[in-house]
Amino acid sequence: MDRTRLTYVPAATRRAQEPFEIVERKGHGHPDTLADALGEHLSAVYSAYTREHFGAVLHHQFDKTGILGGRVQVTFGGGQMLAPVRVLLSGRASGSFAGEPIPVRELLTDAARSFFAGRFPMLDPARDLRLLYEVSQGDSPGGIGTKDTAANVRSRWFAPRGLEDLPELTKLACNDTSSGCAFSPPTPTEQLVLDVEDVLAGPVRPAWLGSDIKVMAHRHGTRVNLTCAVPQIAAHVPDLQTYLAHREAARAALEQHVAEHYLGLEVRIWLNTRDDEQRPELYLTHTGSSIETGDEGLVGRGNRYGGLISAMRPFTMEGISGKNPVYHTGKVYCVGADLIARSIHDQLGHGAEVLLVGQSGRELTDPWAAVVRVEPSADGRPAPGVDEVAPLVDTALAMLPETVDGILAGAYRMH
Repeated sequence: MDRTRLTYVPAATRRAQEPFEIVERKGHGHPDTLADALGEHLSAVYSAYTREHFGAVLHHQFDKTGILGGRVQVTFGGGQMLAPVRVLLSGRASGSFAGEPIPVRELLTDAARSFFAGRFPMLDPARDLRLLYEVSQGDSPGGIGTKDTAANVRSRWFAPRGLEDLPELTKLACNDTSSGCAFSPPTPTEQLVLDVEDVLAGPVRPAWLGSDIKVMAHRHGTRVNLTCAVPQIAAHVPDLQTYLAHREAARAALEQHVAEHYLGLEVRIWLNTRDDEQRPELYLTHTGSSIETGDEGLVGRGNRYGGLISAMRPFTMEGISGKNPVYHTGKVYCVGADLIARSIHDQLGHGAEVLLVGQSGRELTDPWAAVVRVEPSADGRPAPGVDEVAPLVDTALAMLPETVDGILAGAYRMH
């Protein structure tokens, strides 16, 4: 890209050396994370269908997907749903190609049911899920006749007559004026937060462990305070003593992991801080997720690209999950920023933070602006010069059209 649109910032310190950090993660079973994952799943299913049948990813966006929690009865030894979890399938999608209808509703409803069945086997999809379908097929009533009026051209985005009606096949342009960002590598505190779910699941996931694990860490100097909410599945918890034993097993696993991998940090761990053993009020669940108790989840309300909510890092409120993987500026630029940051770390040995800004209609591989902050290396070498960094930026940007397969396959961590 043009050097005049590249802002290069050689940082004086590494993010891990700054006085404090605040880092959060909403686990795989958190309603917001589930909404993000469902939006991505719907996009992948729809994209696979249109590619197979028509040779291209057709216009779609499922980034307004939402989950509205149900109602449950839980006790030691089990539970049951009293009211269903409602799932809002919302967005836009092309409903036909060259006059051939696309079974959008059937694709998405089947995909949603299989999504929840795979994550929550204790739910009966027919009884415990209520799907609310609000997907439109475009946003213009035009499209009648052959004359290329503005209304007709716009309507053909969602009812193309053929591949010639997909402008991105001839010019891959930003669909919006928005931004994406990423960083590499994570700091030790960030990595610790990312580790928690895998550590608790272990080589063989305990049957009692729920998926709605939430983690918050704040670091002051080398002292890290780590609070984790760890749900237990009632069917595998017959009594209070078992619950307490599981909780202490989780604490011991985390303490051992910290002792083995984070020698430079003084970590204090809190688990399930709302537990009241006398009442008892415990993090005891039927499904392992707060979707059973009325909690809501919406795309874009949870983890940022990379799987964290890291308050000291570059940030975008772009809800990327479920958006079109071919041309949606905010989504593709998160991937582009990730490619740049990783290449700077892998090839030059320096941590980096990258922000890419797109302008509607501009070539996707030619951002309107880019900001690259490069840190000193772990062994104390100062940040490299712009002449070393700029070629890595150009190489990563040129790769963006090739990232669609990876996005659809889940190779990039959207949530």
